Amino acid sequence: MRVLFVSFPAAAHVYPMVPLAWSLQAQCHEVRVAVHPSMAHEVGQSGLPAIAFGSCDNERMQAMLEFNANLHDLEDLDNDLAIRGEEDEPWHKAWLTLVGALSLHTPDLPELVALCRDWKPDLVLWDPLCIQAAVAAEATGIPHARLLWGQDNVGWLWERYSRREPTDDMIIEGSLDWMMAPMLEPYGLEFSETQILGQSSIDQRPAGWRIPTDIDYLPMRWAPYNGGAVTQEWATTPPPRPRVVMTFGTSGRGRLLFHVSGSSFEDTVRTLCELDIELVVTLDKTKPIENPPENLRIIDYVPLSQILPTCAVIINHAGEGSVMTAGVHEVPQLLCPVPNWGEHNVARGVAATGNGLVLAAEDFTPEKAKAALSRLLTEPGFREGAARFRQELDTLPYPAELIPLLTERVRAHQGGGAPGRADTER
Repeated sequence: MRVLFVSFPAAAHVYPMVPLAWSLQAQCHEVRVAVHPSMAHEVGQSGLPAIAFGSCDNERMQAMLEFNANLHDLEDLDNDLAIRGEEDEPWHKAWLTLVGALSLHTPDLPELVALCRDWKPDLVLWDPLCIQAAVAAEATGIPHARLLWGQDNVGWLWERYSRREPTDDMIIEGSLDWMMAPMLEPYGLEFSETQILGQSSIDQRPAGWRIPTDIDYLPMRWAPYNGGAVTQEWATTPPPRPRVVMTFGTSGRGRLLFHVSGSSFEDTVRTLCELDIELVVTLDKTKPIENPPENLRIIDYVPLSQILPTCAVIINHAGEGSVMTAGVHEVPQLLCPVPNWGEHNVARGVAATGNGLVLAAEDFTPEKAKAALSRLLTEPGFREGAARFRQELDTLPYPAELIPLLTERVRAHQGGGAPGRADTER
């Protein structure tokens, strides 16, 4: 079976695809990962074959990549897509923001169609922000599914839009046609809900964390991948005192904690270092601290899977990847969310499991962070909660266990077992 993955160009979107792609390769299936040129090298470092699609002439995509890398730009970004999933939650503005994001790859659709025609995958697995992959699959008669990396805001917003009451808002009423017509008309396609939601949706999160939708998800256990890197001896060696790692992601609003809270990064790390800990901070674009505490280590990046086995606590932004990876390694968490997507519900899920504490950005101060960290280090209930969270994750099917189901669906699409590459698995 040939499987084409299509990802949005960000590490937080590429990394969650890697374990399933590895599992497919390990079972002798052929895999390719289509991604914007800016992320092709990152895919290659994972050991997966990358296919770069989309050119730097796509001005909207290029502007988005530059915007997301600039902290000063992010300071003014509205958090329209920070969804709680509540019954009476406003959705109109968030839907329009999503439509803008989903249309970013529209100029690159012909390349995806050509790729599907030339390589002839049996299955396309796509990022929920890459609906162009669904259109390309349907234009070439290939089955497809979404591979979620986090909360299904797309599904929740689509259901609000599709079930909306009649409105005089012409922008809302025309938004779907504005987004889909340029993609569908060149290939003579009619609109289908599957182009937004996939023919199936794979969810890597506990069922209790989902926002309410009528979507039937295929569950899969989170398998951490945090980038390829040479193992650093210090990171894998147990320290003489409790190690705490603080990270707010490589992109996105999590890095704005200190801007939003009004607290100083330097004051925060100095205050935390008053505890008898080793504090490792993976926060890029920070100014060097003069005369840093002897128990502070500031680094650009270290894969969480590499360092978490030696950590007592992780401080993070309630990002899906950080939280789930910490869960796999049974590490208690201090969450300081700056909402951007699903952080509200991630924080709620962690608190409900008892494996962490939540300190909202607007309430964050160095002293409050120190007090919360002290509790996480000294109260055994949080370590017990982390073990429960790991047990909950372990109830989900591992990526390799999902492959027979995917293969079965491909065969069904091919005509109830008609000969095809899907039948050549070993």
